[in-house]
Amino acid sequence: MNTSIKYKTTRLQTIDFCKHLHIEDYAVQVVQFASPPKWHLAHTTWFFETFILIPYSNNYIPFNPNFNFLFNSYYNNVGDRILQTNRGNMSRPSTSEIYEYRAYVDAIMLELLTDVTNQEIIDLVILGLNHEQQHQELLITDVKYMLGHNALFPIFNKEYNLINSGNSNANSIKINGGVYEIGYQGNDFCYDNELGVHKVYVDDFEINNYLVTNGEFIEFMEAGGYADFNLWLGEGWSWVNANSINCPMYWHKIEGDWHYYSLSGLQQIDESAILCHINYYEAKAYAEWKGMRLPTEFEWEISAQHLDWGKRWEWTNSAYLAYPRFKKENGALGEYNGKFMSNNMVLRGASVATSKNHSRPTYRNFFNPTERWQYTGIRLIK
Repeated sequence: MNTSIKYKTTRLQTIDFCKHLHIEDYAVQVVQFASPPKWHLAHTTWFFETFILIPYSNNYIPFNPNFNFLFNSYYNNVGDRILQTNRGNMSRPSTSEIYEYRAYVDAIMLELLTDVTNQEIIDLVILGLNHEQQHQELLITDVKYMLGHNALFPIFNKEYNLINSGNSNANSIKINGGVYEIGYQGNDFCYDNELGVHKVYVDDFEINNYLVTNGEFIEFMEAGGYADFNLWLGEGWSWVNANSINCPMYWHKIEGDWHYYSLSGLQQIDESAILCHINYYEAKAYAEWKGMRLPTEFEWEISAQHLDWGKRWEWTNSAYLAYPRFKKENGALGEYNGKFMSNNMVLRGASVATSKNHSRPTYRNFFNPTERWQYTGIRLIK
């Protein structure tokens, strides 16, 4: 697939998801970490405009000079930006203007890509498309947070459940201890945080080839898991109590039965389906209750070729830190991953909300231990 086709295909996938939104949905920001759909549509367009069109397209005229301030996310090198908490305050520019912005940038991008031979431009386009795929997943999770915290539990798309899948395996896999190489070694796209191939030693371990289900987690809840401080890390126990947590996100007990919200609406929990929307603290407490543990990111990568993965982002017991020889790029693009290597935990794999072919065994996702609005789950290890 050539670069132009990849560009058109990826950009249309974002639009296709948004076809199920109502116009009132586009500007809503329920919490700081969940951005409005309108902002995602504009920010992903801003990325191509800022990093490709402005520096590489002759005589390019920005669509709106104010958009750099409005739609820059966290790139200090690019200039000032609005506070993340204020992304939902933008009733203007209108949603229709944002779609005009996308069309304007797309037309010039596709013209630029018709005969592009500059490898630097091609690499930036591929980075931009992977960036957009990340935001496609964030669109799904942010829209779910918005609608899942609406008192009416509205249906986004009745065919769009995403959380009803079960396990395909019930076995565990034994991995011999030894020295293994970690990190990306191919020639295709990867992020800078995957580079820096290095050796690690692991002891023998046995890892489950399945993820924890809703029914298994209900057992933990009914056994008093959320009330037993012995199972929790200190910060996790503080989080439970400060927020009165007693179940995973989107779960509701109605007339004695547990229900959960999906983008296809509120429904009774399928106990055989894979658990979703839990944070690191919950995953860690459950593992403690089972007398097991979470894998390190290295154990996960070493065993990935033998695992059934891709349905949930899987919490690991590894802090998000730089690999040996990690090199941060100069300028704004150097802010993409490196600046977040503090107070985050690594998740491995992919989820049902992840864009197709976006992840790989070396992909290092990362989130704060408190966050659970992503499609996260638990794999255990002995």
